[in-house]
Amino acid sequence: MSSHGHGASSAAPVAEHFLSSGRRSEKLSLSTLQSKMKCDPESYLSELDDLQGQFNSSLEVFEQKAAMNFASITGIGSDPTVGKYLGDRAMLLAHVTPLYPEHLANFPAKLATLIRCAARHLPSGLRCRLAQALILLVNRKILDIGETLSLFMELQTLGDRTLKKLAFDHVIHSIKRMNQKHKNEAKNRALQNVLFSMLQEEDEVRAKTALVTLCELHRKKYWFDERTANAICTACFHPASRIMRAALLLLLDYEKIENDSDSDESDIEDETKESPQVILSKETIYKAHHQGTAASKKKKKAKLERVMRRMKRKQRLSTERNNNSYYSPLNHLNDAQNTIAHGLCRVLLRSYCHVVANVKMMMLKLIARTVGVHRLILSDFYPFLQKYIQPRQLDITNLFAAVVQACHDKVPPNDVQPLFKQIVTEFIHGRARPEAITVGLTAVREICMWMPLLMNEDLLRDLALYKKYPEKAVSVAARSLIGLFRELNPSLLVKKDRGWHIEVSEQEDDDDVHTSGDDESVGTNRRKNDSAKKRKFADFQVPNSDQLSLKRVDSAVFEVHVKRRRSKEERSALAKAGREDRGKYLPRKAANQKKTGGLSNRQKERKKKMPVVAKKEKIAKSHLEKKKKNRRAGKQFRGRKA
Repeated sequence: MSSHGHGASSAAPVAEHFLSSGRRSEKLSLSTLQSKMKCDPESYLSELDDLQGQFNSSLEVFEQKAAMNFASITGIGSDPTVGKYLGDRAMLLAHVTPLYPEHLANFPAKLATLIRCAARHLPSGLRCRLAQALILLVNRKILDIGETLSLFMELQTLGDRTLKKLAFDHVIHSIKRMNQKHKNEAKNRALQNVLFSMLQEEDEVRAKTALVTLCELHRKKYWFDERTANAICTACFHPASRIMRAALLLLLDYEKIENDSDSDESDIEDETKESPQVILSKETIYKAHHQGTAASKKKKKAKLERVMRRMKRKQRLSTERNNNSYYSPLNHLNDAQNTIAHGLCRVLLRSYCHVVANVKMMMLKLIARTVGVHRLILSDFYPFLQKYIQPRQLDITNLFAAVVQACHDKVPPNDVQPLFKQIVTEFIHGRARPEAITVGLTAVREICMWMPLLMNEDLLRDLALYKKYPEKAVSVAARSLIGLFRELNPSLLVKKDRGWHIEVSEQEDDDDVHTSGDDESVGTNRRKNDSAKKRKFADFQVPNSDQLSLKRVDSAVFEVHVKRRRSKEERSALAKAGREDRGKYLPRKAANQKKTGGLSNRQKERKKKMPVVAKKEKIAKSHLEKKKKNRRAGKQFRGRKA
């Protein structure tokens, strides 16, 4: 071992130079040697043998150190030059492996074995360098992703952030490239089995790594099948609480991910921003095939193909966007009733006291979303929700969002009627706070959009009276409920709340029944109809059942117009914003000292005389003025010359 270590360390000073054999003696750096080997592989076989010998000797040293508890031995682990020495040679050999398939036939397997056995004990820089070399071999199709997938998934669990991102991006990119032209179902199934088995392990780090990878592959539609969707959804029942919570978060966050632009779409937008738009015309196609030299024709054809591919991708994305394609894993479950709905309901009913509050809320939202998407009938779910319908309940808006999502046209109204009555009783009454009334009216409106049969005439007319409530948020919510039933069932409303479009239809019916033979009368009816039609119609359009099943209910809808009480931080920030024009605070004495104007009232009072002194001064002043007046009055005017 010492001889090998000494050989590696003695070779380290000569790490950057080689003597070229054959033509002349000159020193070559590794980068120069790599470029020369690519130009003329046969002339540099001796240098290739030297590189292999140095790599093998360093590899033996590392394997021996790993066998003797590498982490406790100083030397190689703390010496960055030796790590750089091995990493540079591994990278160079990976670059030239396609040029020497016979001489370097065993190199890919040796490199993979080194990373698999000693990656946990290697320094971070060397570990990333060896992983880059292995990725290069996979990209050159010397190694297959099926042979290295488990290794790259293992590298993501070592706690090295740089290596984790490198391995994750490589796995996603490799599977994307594998399915780009056509899908090999057998190969995909083998790779899926690796990730599925890793997801079912009890180790939290490994299971979470597999879960994140599967979700990313499904979100980008590289693995857009039922097997992947079911595997992601079954992670909600993982024995580890962290994995269960992560799976719930990932499934609920698909609604947010759908609103964001996909990576492919953003790439296309970047391309269109950078490059000017090329219009495909007959002249362009003719020039690409018939004009110019062979090289220019080849370039024109390649450019034409790129433009056509970009146009097809744009067209595909636009059609998917117009079709409102919803690609959450919940939409691709084989048996949603038993896999998610009943399973999570059993978890809640058995141990709902032991489940953390935020995890319980996530379970409720996921069950409700599954019931709404697949239009399931889950009669036990609504009485369970009824326990929490109270104004003092935390996250009541999230709970109402779950209630609305769990309602659809196939649910029997009798199952939801007790829950609906409790919402009205607890939230909408004269002694309730305006915030509670607003949230209750909005919840009633959203539920009635899915199940209008829950509303009766007396209840609707009572709720419609809140349109005159002094609080604006309450009146807006009541008018929104009235606008909904103008479209669904106007006969439940009072006549003045039905809207102008109902009056127009009633007028037309009356005109058809009561038409007379007199033409003065026909003109009057036409003028009445025209003036009525000019008035405003209700702009609200009720979506159909398919649109409602794809609709995601946001909890913010229930408190759009509610004025929330500001927190202490918000109030202090608002107060500071109003003091921006003011100067720095100073005591009154310091402010008076810096004053540049006249005297203040207090300073003037200090300079006033005492009453007796002031009276004497006033008498003396009047005597002086009288003397001056008499002196001027006694003299006679003698003319200008005098």
